[in-house]
Parts: sequence; C-alpha cells; structure tokens
Amino acid sequence: MERTFLAIKPDGVQRGLVGEIIGRFETKGFTLVGLKFMTVSRELAETHYGVHRERPFFPGLVDFITSGPVVAMVWEGDGVIASARKIIGATNPLNSEPGTIRGDFAVNVGRNIIHGSDAPETALEEIALWFKQEELVSWQPQIMPWLRE
Repeated sequence: MERTFLAIKPDGVQRGLVGEIIGRFETKGFTLVGLKFMTVSRELAETHYGVHRERPFFPGLVDFITSGPVVAMVWEGDGVIASARKIIGATNPLNSEPGTIRGDFAVNVGRNIIHGSDAPETALEEIALWFKQEELVSWQPQIMPWLRE
C-alpha cells in the first residue's frame, strides 16, 4: 500500500483549516497512519527544503515553516501520492482549480496552505524525516471492502 507525507503549513493551521483538510482525505477514502501537531525546528526545515538550498527563496521557506505550528501527516491508500497532489492543487494557487485545497483557500504561492510529497521516492524520504517508524500506525478500517475491489 502506498504512503505519502502531507503537512498543513502554519497558514493553514492559523486559518483554522486543519479539520477541513483532513476531512478531504478521509472522505476520499485514504487512511491516516501518522499525525503530529508540532513546531518545526530550523534543522528539520532546512533538511526538508534542502533541494531549494541554493535558491533565493530558501530562507523565506525556512522562516515561514518554522513561524508557527504545522500538522504533519502520513496517509495510505491506492494511488495516494497522485490523488493527494490533485486534491491539493497546483503549487501556485493562481493555477489551482476550484475544488482543490489551494484553489479554494490559498491566494499566494508563499502561503499555499499545504505540502504534499510529489513522488514515491520523495514520500519515503519525507516520511522518514518527519516520523519515526513507531509513530506510524498500520491498521485496516472496516470500510475498506466498500472502497476497494
């Protein structure tokens, strides 16, 4: 079963969107297997955004993600990475379709509500970075036969 990492950023937490966002993934039929409400350390932020280290916007990314609490999550399900990216919407909210999280709630690329892994390899790296193995719960919701063939 595929897993992905999602994080509701400080703007999503401050705007009271946590329940709405979690609800979208539950309604879709994905299984929540990890959840943390936390303040991100500078070290974790710099590692997470390390791919952007040489870009001029890197300091702003780190400052923002460490500016307030985030909700870090791991979701599981068939095709969860691709589906989550569709539910989230384009990185730039101006390019996000209505009905997506960013299309419905975000107005600026620097305050785009949520992060989601973009590929299986990235998901594995991000899950390992944000969660210890013992913090993840493998379980089978009783509704699964109604969701999957």
